[in-house]
Amino acid sequence: MALGVADPRRWLLGCAEPAAQWVTLTAVLDRPADDPEVVAAHQAVVADSGTRELLDRLPDWTAGDDLGGHSSPRFAPNLLNLLFDLGVTPTDDPRIDRLLDQMLDHQDGGGRFEAYAARRAGEAPVWGALLCDSHAVLDVLVRAGRTAHPKVQAGLQRLAADVTQTAQGPAWPCRPHPVTGFRGPGRRNDFCPQVTLEGLRVLARAQPPSPRPEELLAVARVALRAWRMRATEKPYMFGHGKGFKTAKWPPTWYGAYAVLDALGRYPALWRGGQADPADRVALADLSACLVRYNLSVDGTVTPGSTFQGFASFSFGQKRTASGFATARVLAVLHRLDELAAEAAAVDVSALGSSKGGTGTARPPVC
Repeated sequence: MALGVADPRRWLLGCAEPAAQWVTLTAVLDRPADDPEVVAAHQAVVADSGTRELLDRLPDWTAGDDLGGHSSPRFAPNLLNLLFDLGVTPTDDPRIDRLLDQMLDHQDGGGRFEAYAARRAGEAPVWGALLCDSHAVLDVLVRAGRTAHPKVQAGLQRLAADVTQTAQGPAWPCRPHPVTGFRGPGRRNDFCPQVTLEGLRVLARAQPPSPRPEELLAVARVALRAWRMRATEKPYMFGHGKGFKTAKWPPTWYGAYAVLDALGRYPALWRGGQADPADRVALADLSACLVRYNLSVDGTVTPGSTFQGFASFSFGQKRTASGFATARVLAVLHRLDELAAEAAAVDVSALGSSKGGTGTARPPVC
């Protein structure tokens, strides 16, 4: 690991967190699902009390619980993604399949999946499909193995058709809510960084013959362009300072972790005849930021920012190293192993933020 920090993989495999072991084995060491150690780790994840606690939080989607903003870990797609990241599968608990079935039941006539939410505080919530609703629901449906379902196929066709020529290039914009008229932040013709990353993750997971935009790599380049142009074209409410570079656990929103998690699934950005050297440099810069702002010199992650409600989990603690958070960061960086040496050579203190400052990386902790 040429990341400028120690290799924590031995520590991860020996730690007491089943999810950390499972992520390390499958997403860092690339072990297959039928590997005996992977099977044992998965069984331990399912039996873990933390897993049961999260499963108990799964909502009744049909009841129309208003679970707040799309960045909230209480938002059902975010909660499902966390469970899947831990190593849980849909067959491990019937409540997962029930929730996925309910999500399939809420799709508008255009193929977008709906959520139940209020336009603003104090207003009554309603069913409707913003792209950050539909993309998030599609993501968990695809991850759960339901890509072939006719409604998921219709959702993927709509996903591909919703790619728009924005001011920054082909990407997904914010579209008004079909009932309330609410539209997310930013200028009308701008791309939405969050929705675009969600769409890219969906299409990377839903391999062909699923419907795909013709210029998918160009969409990925627009997402990466936001980092390259951060000093002069900062997307409204999507900055690139310390908060962007420091992952908030569990990760649900736009940041360096999310950008690399999505774009690391598109190796043509840095490899082969279609690669642009400037994109390779940008990905190395982002990788360096993810390392410098999140990893200690021993290679572990002690969360610097957390959501409330996860104090019983290692990734909800700010004073001790988290096996799960460490393994997830390593899994994201693993897709970009070819850029590790270049990332290690980056001086992150010389990288400006959206506001023109250098930002402040966390001090090394042994």
